[in-house]
Amino acid sequence: MLFALGQPVIFAGLVLSFLLAVMLRATAIRLTARRLHLTGRREPVTPRLREDLDPFGAVAAAVGGPGWGKIIDVDEVPRAAGRGRAAAVFAAGPVATLVAAQLVFLGFTLAYPDSLDLLGPSDVLRGQFYAPYPAQFLLGLAVGLLAFGLLSLIPMPPLDGFGLLWCAQRVPGPGMQGYRLWFQEKNIGVIVLLACCFFPLSYPLILLLIDLLGTVFLRLWG
Repeated sequence: MLFALGQPVIFAGLVLSFLLAVMLRATAIRLTARRLHLTGRREPVTPRLREDLDPFGAVAAAVGGPGWGKIIDVDEVPRAAGRGRAAAVFAAGPVATLVAAQLVFLGFTLAYPDSLDLLGPSDVLRGQFYAPYPAQFLLGLAVGLLAFGLLSLIPMPPLDGFGLLWCAQRVPGPGMQGYRLWFQEKNIGVIVLLACCFFPLSYPLILLLIDLLGTVFLRLWG
């Protein structure tokens, strides 16, 4: 997001998108767990920013553009009722943010048709989009939600995609156990993600990844 400081309206949209994505993810995860009877009925589903915000994810969002919410440990989601139900809990957060992104893209394209031609997600995340202020804000909000959702699907702790990968295996073997040990317990995953947000400074690797995954969405709406 810091790349977008030169465009304050886009920056505001990106900040709001991150906070909204964190809250949408948390609500979707808790609501899905409740509906699938994987948590108690008295467990509140409303977002609690202090609990749902990951400080490293916030740093990543500030520096690289996309960030993440607090990790959901695979041990917190019971698999006794079926791996599919557990996987649905981990998928709920990314799906909710991606759906929200598409709704904002819909509003943007209705108001500003043909504005997404030849535009990539990193252009918006770096503030390299020049248009009327409402267009800048809407696109910042849409791309921020999109980047959050796409990043969440990567199968690496602390991201939700790791939970999906874990649930895909009937019995996680030694290799998966070792992967979890190093990348979650020893925080290698966080270190790798933060490194991708900082280097190279002109075009961080995390933005390259978001461009590869997210440009398709922009072309569909364009």
